[in-house]
Amino acid sequence: MFVMALAFLLLGVPVAFVFGSVAIFAVLLFPELGFEVFQILPFRIYGIMSNSTLMAVPLFIMMGLILEKSQMAEKLLMSMSAMLSGVRGGLAISVVLVGAMLAASTGIVSASVVMLSVIALPLMIKAKYDPALASGTVAASGTLGQIIPPSIILIILGDVMSVSVGELFIGAMLPGLLLVSLYIAYIAIRAYLQPEIAPLIEVETKTTFKENIFAIAPPLLLMVSVLGSIFSGIASPTESAAFGVVGAVILSLLNRSINVEMLRYASLETVKLSGMIFMILIGATAFSLVFNELGGSDMVLDYFSHDVGDVWVFIAVSMIAIFILGFFIDFIEISFIIVPILVPIMEAFGIDPIWFAVLIAMNLQASFLTPPFGLALFFLKGSAKDMVQTMQIYRGIVPFIILQVVALGLVIVFPVLVFAFI
Repeated sequence: MFVMALAFLLLGVPVAFVFGSVAIFAVLLFPELGFEVFQILPFRIYGIMSNSTLMAVPLFIMMGLILEKSQMAEKLLMSMSAMLSGVRGGLAISVVLVGAMLAASTGIVSASVVMLSVIALPLMIKAKYDPALASGTVAASGTLGQIIPPSIILIILGDVMSVSVGELFIGAMLPGLLLVSLYIAYIAIRAYLQPEIAPLIEVETKTTFKENIFAIAPPLLLMVSVLGSIFSGIASPTESAAFGVVGAVILSLLNRSINVEMLRYASLETVKLSGMIFMILIGATAFSLVFNELGGSDMVLDYFSHDVGDVWVFIAVSMIAIFILGFFIDFIEISFIIVPILVPIMEAFGIDPIWFAVLIAMNLQASFLTPPFGLALFFLKGSAKDMVQTMQIYRGIVPFIILQVVALGLVIVFPVLVFAFI
């Protein structure tokens, strides 16, 4: 079934239809199953439709899309660059900080990567930054939305693994900040050792401290409001997402960038992205039904419980498998197909689901950056056009993938990074 799914993906079959098609082909290949296996599918789909946790997905997507069109990121980056203009590598560091703030405000990787590619990459190339470092910084910073709450993947994992999304958000905060710190440290060290790849920049238009604060404060306020309401228990993630949409609209009003066309764009794109996610979820549900009926999950559980029997071997194998699959398969398919297979084994070994979910989220972040199908690389190349070459992007992204693996290793060795505030 997995080989068939991978073959369909490589042939270019739309992702939303791959796993449902594989399930049907598997039933045809094994007639003893019969199409009766799909009788429970409508009930599973109804469960998805009535799941209040998953309602947060389209709401956070809409919040991010409104902010994408409000020019908030542009003002934020300009202000950060002005404040760090005297620091070598300051422009790249400001891109990482803005990427982290966008991640905490929107949680949408595609929007963050495209925004930073359009706004930050031309500035960095103009400032004579090394194209590989510039493109690597932009792609890696844009993907911080995978681990820094409110992350769409954390909402999906919370639902798939039946754990509190609020606790997942709290648990992911320190690992997310650890990753940001590693990125900044890497840029600062490289800029110090190789000054020519990250020169000091001259700010063309001087801005006052007050202007910089007014550019940074609104997204920061929205971030604190949305995440603070979840962390303090005042609101659920779904309620906070709805509040975030209202906050994004208010920020756009204050920024004087809201109009009917912008709201129409945000609404249509929300429907498209949400439709894709939920179509994949329905196909993945059909896939898992057939996979379980064929005894696949029992076979995997039996293998790890009896043949392997070691919790650390299971963690190592699962993390390596997810990392390798990330080269070829999107994070949504991995979440809906692979994670449900791992959950019973995780429970059998007594592994904490919050910690394990954060490990998976950090691992899945790398799937956006790993060639040949890393989505962030496609978003970056599509936005940058001829500004940077594909090989420069690949060369620039390697150190950041290594940093992600280092951060993942630190969270595995020091689980307290996840449980510090839970």
